[in-house]
Amino acid sequence: MIGGWELSGVARWTSGFPFTVDNGNFWPTNWDEQGIARMVARPQIGHHKDPVSGAVSAFANPGAAFADFVHPYPGQAGSRNVIRGDGYAGLDMALNKRWKMPREGHSLQFRWEVFNVPNLHRFNALSGLGTQACACIASLQQLPQSFGNYTGLLTQPRVMQFALRYEF
Repeated sequence: MIGGWELSGVARWTSGFPFTVDNGNFWPTNWDEQGIARMVARPQIGHHKDPVSGAVSAFANPGAAFADFVHPYPGQAGSRNVIRGDGYAGLDMALNKRWKMPREGHSLQFRWEVFNVPNLHRFNALSGLGTQACACIASLQQLPQSFGNYTGLLTQPRVMQFALRYEF
Protein backbone atom coordinates (compact mmCIF):
# COMPACT_ATOMS: atom_id res chain seq x y z
CA MET A 1 0.00 0.00 0.00
CA ILE A 2 2.82 2.41 0.78
CA GLY A 3 5.28 2.03 -2.12
CA GLY A 4 4.89 2.19 -5.88
CA TRP A 5 2.93 5.43 -6.21
CA GLU A 6 3.59 7.51 -9.33
CA LEU A 7 3.22 11.28 -9.61
CA SER A 8 3.10 13.05 -12.95
CA GLY A 9 2.24 16.54 -14.07
CA VAL A 10 2.18 19.15 -16.78
CA ALA A 11 2.94 22.85 -16.22
CA ARG A 12 2.25 25.66 -18.66
CA TRP A 13 3.12 29.33 -18.41
CA THR A 14 2.68 31.93 -21.17
CA SER A 15 2.53 35.66 -21.59
CA GLY A 16 -0.80 37.39 -22.17
CA PHE A 17 -2.54 38.02 -25.46
CA PRO A 18 -2.29 41.52 -26.91
CA PHE A 19 -5.54 43.37 -27.32
CA THR A 20 -6.82 46.44 -29.10
CA VAL A 21 -9.30 49.04 -27.94
CA ASP A 22 -11.52 49.86 -30.88
CA ASN A 23 -14.10 52.59 -31.44
CA GLY A 24 -17.25 50.53 -31.34
CA ASN A 25 -19.76 52.27 -33.59
CA PHE A 26 -17.51 55.16 -34.61
CA TRP A 27 -16.23 55.04 -38.21
CA PRO A 28 -13.22 57.27 -38.98
CA THR A 29 -13.37 56.31 -42.68
CA ASN A 30 -15.90 56.42 -45.48
CA TRP A 31 -16.05 52.62 -45.39
CA ASP A 32 -18.20 50.35 -43.28
CA GLU A 33 -15.29 49.47 -41.03
CA GLN A 34 -14.88 50.39 -37.41
CA GLY A 35 -11.70 52.14 -36.43
CA ILE A 36 -9.24 51.46 -33.66
CA ALA A 37 -8.89 53.91 -30.79
CA ARG A 38 -5.66 55.90 -30.65
CA MET A 39 -3.68 55.65 -27.43
CA VAL A 40 -2.46 59.09 -26.31
CA ALA A 41 -0.90 57.95 -23.02
CA ARG A 42 0.05 54.54 -21.67
CA PRO A 43 -2.65 53.33 -19.25
CA GLN A 44 -1.65 51.65 -16.03
CA ILE A 45 -2.28 47.92 -16.39
CA GLY A 46 -3.46 45.95 -13.38
CA HIS A 47 -6.65 44.53 -11.99
CA HIS A 48 -9.35 46.75 -10.62
CA LYS A 49 -12.36 45.10 -8.99
CA ASP A 50 -15.48 47.22 -8.76
CA PRO A 51 -16.73 46.80 -5.18
CA VAL A 52 -20.37 47.30 -6.21
CA SER A 53 -20.71 45.13 -9.33
CA GLY A 54 -17.76 42.79 -8.74
CA ALA A 55 -16.57 43.36 -12.34
CA VAL A 56 -12.83 43.11 -12.93
CA SER A 57 -11.09 45.52 -15.33
CA ALA A 58 -7.79 45.15 -17.17
CA PHE A 59 -6.82 48.63 -16.02
CA ALA A 60 -5.74 49.61 -12.50
CA ASN A 61 -7.78 52.80 -12.79
CA PRO A 62 -10.49 52.42 -15.47
CA GLY A 63 -11.48 56.10 -15.32
CA ALA A 64 -7.92 57.27 -15.98
CA ALA A 65 -7.37 54.60 -18.66
CA PHE A 66 -10.55 55.76 -20.40
CA ALA A 67 -8.92 59.18 -20.88
CA ASP A 68 -5.80 57.56 -22.41
CA PHE A 69 -7.69 56.65 -25.62
CA VAL A 70 -9.29 58.96 -28.18
CA HIS A 71 -11.13 58.56 -31.49
CA PRO A 72 -8.72 58.92 -34.41
CA TYR A 73 -9.55 61.57 -36.96
CA PRO A 74 -10.53 60.40 -40.45
CA GLY A 75 -7.40 59.11 -42.15
CA GLN A 76 -5.50 58.47 -38.92
CA ALA A 77 -4.60 55.01 -37.72
CA GLY A 78 -5.32 53.80 -34.23
CA SER A 79 -3.03 51.94 -31.84
CA ARG A 80 -3.29 48.22 -32.55
CA ASN A 81 -2.34 45.51 -30.02
CA VAL A 82 -0.52 47.89 -27.68
CA ILE A 83 -1.76 46.34 -24.44
CA ARG A 84 -1.27 42.81 -23.14
CA GLY A 85 -3.83 40.93 -21.10
CA ASP A 86 -3.18 38.43 -18.37
CA GLY A 87 -0.77 35.61 -18.97
CA TYR A 88 -1.73 31.98 -18.60
CA ALA A 89 -0.41 29.57 -16.03
CA GLY A 90 -1.61 26.07 -15.42
CA LEU A 91 -0.59 23.00 -13.49
CA ASP A 92 -2.21 19.59 -13.96
CA MET A 93 -1.13 16.59 -11.89
CA ALA A 94 -1.93 12.90 -11.54
CA LEU A 95 -1.25 10.38 -8.79
CA ASN A 96 -1.62 6.68 -9.55
CA LYS A 97 -0.81 3.23 -8.26
CA ARG A 98 -1.02 -0.20 -9.86
CA TRP A 99 -1.49 -3.48 -7.99
CA LYS A 100 -0.87 -6.88 -9.55
CA MET A 101 -3.78 -9.23 -9.05
CA PRO A 102 -3.45 -12.92 -8.10
CA ARG A 103 -4.41 -13.98 -11.62
CA GLU A 104 -1.57 -13.72 -14.10
CA GLY A 105 -1.76 -10.66 -16.38
CA HIS A 106 -4.45 -8.97 -14.29
CA SER A 107 -3.92 -5.67 -12.48
CA LEU A 108 -5.87 -2.94 -10.72
CA GLN A 109 -4.98 0.70 -11.21
CA PHE A 110 -6.12 3.69 -9.15
CA ARG A 111 -5.78 7.20 -10.61
CA TRP A 112 -6.41 10.63 -9.13
CA GLU A 113 -6.12 13.47 -11.65
CA VAL A 114 -6.36 17.16 -10.83
CA PHE A 115 -6.63 19.86 -13.49
CA ASN A 116 -5.70 23.44 -12.52
CA VAL A 117 -4.16 22.34 -9.21
CA PRO A 118 -3.57 25.88 -7.80
CA ASN A 119 -7.07 26.94 -8.98
CA LEU A 120 -5.68 30.00 -10.79
CA HIS A 121 -8.11 32.40 -12.41
CA ARG A 122 -6.71 34.14 -15.48
CA PHE A 123 -8.89 36.62 -17.35
CA ASN A 124 -9.21 36.43 -21.12
CA ALA A 125 -8.54 39.75 -22.85
CA LEU A 126 -10.02 38.36 -26.07
CA SER A 127 -13.38 37.43 -24.54
CA GLY A 128 -15.17 40.66 -25.26
CA LEU A 129 -13.00 43.12 -23.36
CA GLY A 130 -12.25 45.03 -26.55
CA THR A 131 -15.94 45.20 -27.41
CA GLN A 132 -16.84 46.58 -24.02
CA ALA A 133 -13.94 48.99 -24.09
CA CYS A 134 -14.89 50.29 -27.52
CA ALA A 135 -18.54 50.63 -26.59
CA CYS A 136 -17.43 52.74 -23.67
CA ILE A 137 -15.35 55.02 -25.91
CA ALA A 138 -18.08 55.30 -28.52
CA SER A 139 -20.76 56.25 -26.05
CA LEU A 140 -19.43 58.85 -23.67
CA GLN A 141 -22.65 58.62 -21.67
CA GLN A 142 -21.45 55.31 -20.20
CA LEU A 143 -19.42 55.39 -17.03
CA PRO A 144 -15.66 55.12 -17.56
CA GLN A 145 -15.53 52.82 -14.51
CA SER A 146 -16.73 49.94 -16.72
CA PHE A 147 -13.95 50.55 -19.25
CA GLY A 148 -11.90 47.40 -19.88
CA ASN A 149 -14.12 44.98 -17.94
CA TYR A 150 -13.32 41.34 -18.57
CA THR A 151 -16.13 39.03 -19.67
CA GLY A 152 -14.45 35.61 -19.58
CA LEU A 153 -11.66 33.46 -18.22
CA LEU A 154 -8.73 31.68 -19.86
CA THR A 155 -8.82 28.99 -17.20
CA GLN A 156 -11.42 26.58 -15.91
CA PRO A 157 -11.96 26.05 -12.19
CA ARG A 158 -10.14 23.18 -10.51
CA VAL A 159 -11.49 19.78 -11.57
CA MET A 160 -10.65 16.42 -9.97
CA GLN A 161 -11.43 12.96 -11.22
CA PHE A 162 -10.84 9.53 -9.79
CA ALA A 163 -10.61 6.27 -11.72
CA LEU A 164 -10.35 2.64 -10.81
CA ARG A 165 -9.31 0.43 -13.74
CA TYR A 166 -9.20 -3.32 -13.86
CA GLU A 167 -6.95 -4.67 -16.63
CA PHE A 168 -7.07 -8.25 -17.87
